Amino acid sequence: MFATGVTIVTARTADGQVIGLTANSFNSVSLEPPLVLWSLSRAAASLAVFSAGSHYAINVLAADQKALAERFAAKGADRFSGVSFDEGAGGAPLLHGAAATFECFNRSRYEEGDHVIFVGEVERCTHRPGAAPLLFHGGRYYTEHAI
Repeated sequence: MFATGVTIVTARTADGQVIGLTANSFNSVSLEPPLVLWSLSRAAASLAVFSAGSHYAINVLAADQKALAERFAAKGADRFSGVSFDEGAGGAPLLHGAAATFECFNRSRYEEGDHVIFVGEVERCTHRPGAAPLLFHGGRYYTEHAI
C-alpha cells in the first residue's frame, strides 16, 4: 500500500555494454554528502556488473515513460533498442525524457536478506522542469496523480 516513483538504473559493463533495469526501491539517504540508495535482488543477472562498476545512473521516470518502465522490467527484452540516451559518469546511460537523473559513484553495498542495497554518492543530478512522475502502487503503474 506504499506508492513509489519508478526508476531505471543504468550502467556500462567493463566491455562497454549498456545495462539497465526498472527499480522502485530508490530513496534519499543524506544531503551532505549527497547519497541515495536502491536495492537489487541477489538473483539478478546484472548484480555482478552493478557490484563491480564504479558508476551507475538512476533515471527517475516521467509519466510519459510507462512503456519504458515495462520494457526494462521484462526479462529477455532488448532494453536499449531505439532508446535515446547520453553518456554520464562512468559511461552510465542518462535516458532522454527522464524526470530526473542522478549520476552516482558506487560508494558502498550492503547484503541484506535476498537483496543488495547500493548506496551511491551523487556526483551530478539534473531534472526536467514540469515533468509529472510515473508512479507505482499495488502492482500497477499510474501516470496521473491528485494535486
